[in-house]
Amino acid sequence: MGNCFSDIRGGQQAIGGVQRPIIGVADVLQPDEPNEAVDLFLKSRGMHGLYTHLESDPMAVVYAKKRDGTLEELGRTEVIMNTLNPVWISKIGVVYQFEIVQPLIFRVYDVDTKFHNLPVKALKVDEQDFLGEGTCVLSEIVTKPSRSSTLNLQVSSFVHDGVKYMGTLTVHAEETVASRKVVEVTFHCSDLEKKDFFSKSDPFLRISRVVESGGSVPICKTEVVKNNLNPTWKPVILNMQQFVSKENPLILECFDFSNSGNHVLIGKLQTSMAQLEKLHMEKTGTHFYSPSSQHQHQKISKGQLFVDRFSEQLQYNFLDYISSGFQLNFIVAVDFTASNGNPRLPGSLHYIDPSGRLNAYQQAILEVGEVIQFYDSDRHFPAWGFGGKLHNDSVSHCFNLNGRRHECEVEGVPGILSSYASALHNVTLAGPTIFGPVINRAAQLASHSLSCNQSKYFVLLIITDGVITDLQETKDALVKASDLPLSILIVGVGRADFTAMTILDADNGQRLESSTGQIATRDIVQFVPMTVVHSGEISVVQSLLEELPGQFLTYMRSKGIKPHFSSEAEYLNQISEHP
Repeated sequence: MGNCFSDIRGGQQAIGGVQRPIIGVADVLQPDEPNEAVDLFLKSRGMHGLYTHLESDPMAVVYAKKRDGTLEELGRTEVIMNTLNPVWISKIGVVYQFEIVQPLIFRVYDVDTKFHNLPVKALKVDEQDFLGEGTCVLSEIVTKPSRSSTLNLQVSSFVHDGVKYMGTLTVHAEETVASRKVVEVTFHCSDLEKKDFFSKSDPFLRISRVVESGGSVPICKTEVVKNNLNPTWKPVILNMQQFVSKENPLILECFDFSNSGNHVLIGKLQTSMAQLEKLHMEKTGTHFYSPSSQHQHQKISKGQLFVDRFSEQLQYNFLDYISSGFQLNFIVAVDFTASNGNPRLPGSLHYIDPSGRLNAYQQAILEVGEVIQFYDSDRHFPAWGFGGKLHNDSVSHCFNLNGRRHECEVEGVPGILSSYASALHNVTLAGPTIFGPVINRAAQLASHSLSCNQSKYFVLLIITDGVITDLQETKDALVKASDLPLSILIVGVGRADFTAMTILDADNGQRLESSTGQIATRDIVQFVPMTVVHSGEISVVQSLLEELPGQFLTYMRSKGIKPHFSSEAEYLNQISEHP
């Protein structure tokens, strides 16, 4: 996400940004009738006094809070002289990532006059007077129609119940034109290594973005080309949210597809969008590196990668839809089959640990829910169970987790977790594992919403431990649902054989086919086994949510649905104002 500017007064200025400049404002309020003796006492012990400067020279600093709790400074505004209502001009860039929660911290300082001749980057914040701090999550800003959020500035205080209110800061986000850029790339390879014993390889490409931890997040896959050592794939489209910048490192891997899901690596290489563009312009190839038994060295493969097409263009992106009023409606379905084990025993996948340690079901609900919740305005989520035996002694393959007959919605992610825990006491685990009813019920919600408006897109999270017994019925349901505003995320927990899930995921590039021969209009399923994610370098959320914005855009574009701008001219004018 692009840039940002800020100011300390509740209005239309700016701090911190992401695919659009972020604007902030704050009012620093003066305390009522300060006591001089108390003020002197507090200051003599290195604490904030009760008096506030009549005028300040404020500067704002924006931080990103990482998963380990550490802060990374993203940028600083300039210093505005002698004002409690500054309007900052400086822009601060923040990269928006849908698949993770991105906490931001905004701190405002009064810069001492003796430092006014120094560049802001050279200022030591611990030598300045701290005026207050505000926090929010980036998604909270970009999902609002105004792209603005007003935060309270606070400081610690012994005389105001631990916190003292110091004014407000309004943060506004705007995307840069670059963030709307998409790149269409066509790849082909030559002389790939033969991996199959009785035939040639069935190659496909996977592109991953290198992240700050040193690991990588998959962002795109091609289809599988059967029995071919010199394949050409259909064009892939990548956006700025996926590859971040042309210089950001990418890992490009070529695999031989396997129905078991254990794809064999043919070769890999590290590249970037800039290097791929250069390959296209120079009409040259680059060699893959093959796995070697000697871990110290990688073997240069005979196989080469070529870029036949590299085309950049502007396009409506995910945030254009979200900020203009489109929403993601979150739904959860939990597996209550007996294969999970007795919930009262520690070995069960449904065991609720008294120490507070989350089981796999709780973890999946929490991690996916806390990302998607910001894209659902009312945060009332349908929550279902399947494969459980209810009070009437019959097995239900789609029942309301909250135990109510006619109301399936619960309030927020805590409501899902609470209803899940309660259902474990009221529902007997049974079986078999059947997905069809929950998929059909989600499809009914999505279909019904179309008669009201086209601004809702539904996301069904299915968490399961077992092998589905209604594979063909599930395929039929998915093919039927593929023309609706619906995506399905499946998390596999435990150690079951999840081979069938890879078929539903359609990662082999072949769309699902129903029992009547109907072909799915698009891929709407993303599957990830929890065990694979936890042993790797990326989180379950990143793996599960990576394809969701793309599935959303594919649906909207296929239906010709555009963001709710009043006119095309408004959109073009908006992006031209912020290059």
